[in-house]
Amino acid sequence: MKKIMIVSVAAGLMGLAACSSQTPAENNAEAMEANAEMAADNYDMMADNATTEAGEDMYENMADNMEQQADNADAMESDVQ
Repeated sequence: MKKIMIVSVAAGLMGLAACSSQTPAENNAEAMEANAEMAADNYDMMADNATTEAGEDMYENMADNMEQQADNADAMESDVQ
């Protein structure tokens, strides 16, 4: 899972590097949002594959937390602009 996340983060950062019209703070906020969304998606997939109800609940809670972090990063990006 770490490898998937690292590759996803690297791809996201390379995509952001191509956008030179944004400030570094905007790029950082956008990268944080993208990373949190990817992590939330990973946790959702892990919840789908969980073998117990408790495990599924745990991963769903982690996904919800990451989605909240993505929302916070999006709000931070709006504040920077």
